[in-house]
Amino acid sequence: MRILLPTGRVTYTIVEEAAHGFDADVVVTGELASFLTPAQLRDLLLAGSSYDLVLVSGMCTASFLDVEQETGIPIYRGPRHAADLSLVLPLLGKIELSRDIPADEFLSEERRKGAFSQITQQEEEKEPAFTIRGVKIGGGTRIKVLAEIMDAHKHPNIRSEVLRFLDEGADIVDLGFGFDASPDDVRAVFDQLGDIESPLAADTQDPALIEASLVRADLILSLQEKNIPLIGKRVAEAGCGAVIVPGEAGLLANIQKAEKCGISRIIADPVLHPCGSGLVQSLGWFSDPGYPLFFGAGNVIELCDADSVGMCALLAGMAYETGSSVIFCSEHSDKTKGCVAEMRTATMMMALMDGRPYPKDLGIDLFFIKEKRRRREPPLAYKEIMLASPMPQEITYDPCGNYRIGIEDGYIVAIRNGKAIKGTRWQDILYTILQTGGVSLFDHAGYLGAELYKAELALKYGRSFEQDGPF
Repeated sequence: MRILLPTGRVTYTIVEEAAHGFDADVVVTGELASFLTPAQLRDLLLAGSSYDLVLVSGMCTASFLDVEQETGIPIYRGPRHAADLSLVLPLLGKIELSRDIPADEFLSEERRKGAFSQITQQEEEKEPAFTIRGVKIGGGTRIKVLAEIMDAHKHPNIRSEVLRFLDEGADIVDLGFGFDASPDDVRAVFDQLGDIESPLAADTQDPALIEASLVRADLILSLQEKNIPLIGKRVAEAGCGAVIVPGEAGLLANIQKAEKCGISRIIADPVLHPCGSGLVQSLGWFSDPGYPLFFGAGNVIELCDADSVGMCALLAGMAYETGSSVIFCSEHSDKTKGCVAEMRTATMMMALMDGRPYPKDLGIDLFFIKEKRRRREPPLAYKEIMLASPMPQEITYDPCGNYRIGIEDGYIVAIRNGKAIKGTRWQDILYTILQTGGVSLFDHAGYLGAELYKAELALKYGRSFEQDGPF
């Protein structure tokens, strides 16, 4: 296959190195590869050489459809960064790239689709130990995410929160009830959730509260030797599953007590301890009790001041290695917001582990800030240097007025004189401000761009935003 690789002067060396060993012509068309025009490419293809395929920079914004129709030579988008070309060229002839989407983005999406398809197929094929309201538990199926809402009876909009957790990837939503809750409180909560089809759990050891939850709960957290004699048979009669925890009698002894009461859908919780309080030792308690295992990752994440993203990945890996079937997480604090979605991604990564030594290059990952691979672009070329001048401390106010910038309900908002501009991308809001004559000074436009971009980052990464404050 003979390939034409148009490129820019600054990336020529990188493209030439990537093309080594391929039947490819690397041709410089200007300073930057992204500035390639349809006319330039047409002239190259009509100059006499014969090509089977053209790979233009993924940064090109021009359409080359007319050139392809005229010459009959397929023209695809390469990667956005020349450093990624060495990953794309070996795939030519094996897969068809996109004419519109940069190759790195296209391949990433294709791998992601393939990963989801594999997980879905595996889930359909594997037989569980049992199901809870249609959700497969154990038996080699994907580790299920159980997300807890603490003090559910005090939540101002419990239905909305349950639906949010389910939308973000929870397989089961666990409703926690503290000692100040009454049976009426429990019933009132479940009355609001009666038409939700997904599994719901009740988290309490109070027999009276457990009894009240049986009108709808599919799973009870947690039963032990003190409450099993009082409520075990009612749980069994309701067809409800139960998470069994150790107490003075021990985990296996409590499982036997639950079995005698007729509870058949049992999940065993050996109890995972937080880091610094016996985490490693508690992992040794995760042996096969004959029932699916419960992995309480939530306490470990909540009780450690570290970003939850990496902790979810590592704890899901521990759950995978211990053979656990259900992993518990929560979003009790600001630092764990988004943890449900992160844990769902982590469990999907583990579901792709069959036949692999480690969870790497799966098509699904948990990279948020860091990169998997740094892009190595050529050094910048210049002849003169001008040091930046410090911005004056005194501000010259724009005659057009000032904007109050904030974030609200997933939107960036810019307000002036009681009128708000809302959007999800900083450039859209800035463009609207410029189009409506909202700026007359260049430095004010630059300031707005910086603050709006900071607001978009705050939305993307779930952080708070303060105008004029640091990100």
